[in-house]
Amino acid sequence: MKLRFAPSPTGLIHVGNARQAIANALFARRHGGTFLLRIDDTDRDRSREEYVEALRTDLAWLGLDWDEYVRQSDRLDRYALAIERLKASGRLYPCFESEQELAAKREARIRMRKPPIYDRAMLRMTPEQRAQAEANGKVPYWRFRLSDSIVAWNDLVMGRSQVKLTAISDPVLVRADGTVLYTLASVVDDIETGITHVVRGEDHVTNTGVQIDIAQALGARPDRFAFAHLPLLLDEGGGKLSKRFDGLSIRALRQDGIEPEAVVSYLARLGSADDPAPLSMDELAAGYDLGRVSRSAARFDMRQLLALNRRIMHQTPFEAVRARLPEGATEAFWLAVRGNVDMVSELRHWWDVVAGTIVPPVLDDEGEYLLRALALLPDEPWDAQTWKGWTTALREATGRTGKAVFHPLRVALTGEEKGPEMRDLLPLMGRARVAARLRIAAR
Repeated sequence: MKLRFAPSPTGLIHVGNARQAIANALFARRHGGTFLLRIDDTDRDRSREEYVEALRTDLAWLGLDWDEYVRQSDRLDRYALAIERLKASGRLYPCFESEQELAAKREARIRMRKPPIYDRAMLRMTPEQRAQAEANGKVPYWRFRLSDSIVAWNDLVMGRSQVKLTAISDPVLVRADGTVLYTLASVVDDIETGITHVVRGEDHVTNTGVQIDIAQALGARPDRFAFAHLPLLLDEGGGKLSKRFDGLSIRALRQDGIEPEAVVSYLARLGSADDPAPLSMDELAAGYDLGRVSRSAARFDMRQLLALNRRIMHQTPFEAVRARLPEGATEAFWLAVRGNVDMVSELRHWWDVVAGTIVPPVLDDEGEYLLRALALLPDEPWDAQTWKGWTTALREATGRTGKAVFHPLRVALTGEEKGPEMRDLLPLMGRARVAARLRIAAR
C-alpha cells in the first residue's frame, strides 16, 4: 500500500489541505504502507520555492513524516514520454482555438440548450488545415480524447461513484507553451511511483473519472487505484470555508499557539463518527477508518479546536513546553496558569501579571477595602496557604463574604475578572508587587 499527499507550492497549506495530508498519513500508517510527499510544481508561473519550504515545515510541525519525496519539476522527461505515447495512440490531439473562440462556442451551445462542453472540432481538422494553422503562427495546445463511457469505482468514503465522460469536455493536458498540466502529470506520477490509494477532496471526483481514463490509455489496469474522496469543509455557519482559508493556514495556527497534536487530532476525526480527542499519531492511526467518515460536508469549528487545544495544554508537563514559555517562567507558573489558557500565546499576559508591571484599574468604590487589605497583607515568605489566610483575616475585619471578598482583590492584582487560582498566583507575584497594585487600585 502506498499513498501520497501532493500539494502545489502556490500558497500556504490550510486546514483543508492538512486534513487530506493527515488522512493519507494515518491510513498509510495503520496499514503499514508508504507515505509519499509529492510537490506538484509544474506551474512555473505560480510555484514558489518559499512555499515548498513552508509546506515541508508545516507538515513536519504536524508530525507528518514522509517516507519518500518527489518533485514534479524533476520528472518532466517522464511526462514528455507519456505525451508522445498518447499522441501516437491518437488520444492526444492538437487544438488551435483561442479563448475568445472557445467562449463563443460555449455561449452558442448554451443558447441551443446544449451542455457547454467542447465540440471536438479539432478532431476533424485535416493535416493540411493543421499545417496552414501552424504556418500562420498558431501553436497548438493538446486535449485528451475521453472515451465514450461511464467510469465507476467503489469509493472508500462516498461508496459507489461514477463519472459520465460524455458529459465532460476533453481536458487540456498540455498548454501551447509545452507545460504539462496536473491532470496528466498526476496520473503519470501515481502510476510510476506505485501509488495504490488516492485520498483527496470530493472536488476531485470528476478529475478521478478523467484520470482513470487517462491511466487506462497509458496501459494501467482499470482497478489500478483505490479512491477515497473526503467531503469539503464548511465553517461553523455552514458557509464555504475556502473564503476564510487565509486565516486558517497551518502557519497562522502555529503562530497563534495552537498545538500540533490538537490540529491533527481534530482534523483526523472531523466529519467522522468518532469524537475528537487528544491522541498521539500512533493512537489516531490505530483506529483510523475511512469508512467512518461521513459523506456529508464537515463543519470546521474553531471553538472545538480551541477546546481540544485547552485539553492538551492541561496535560502538558513543564519540560515539554518550557522552551516556549516567557523567559524566566518557572514550573510553578506553568502549573498555575495552564488550566486557564487556550493557547501558548496567552501565556505572555499571565507572565506579565505575575512578574511584570501591569497597571490595574482604579476601583473607585473599593478604595477603602483595598487599603484595609493592604494593611492586613501578610509578611513573606508566601505559599499556597497565604491567600486563604489573608482573605480569612479580611472577612473577619470587614464582615464581607463571598465574591465581595475575593473579586476586588482579583481585579486589583491581575486586571482580570477571572483567571487562574489566586492562591497559586499570589506567591508568584510577591509582596512588593501586590502592595503596589493595591495602592494604585485604591486611588
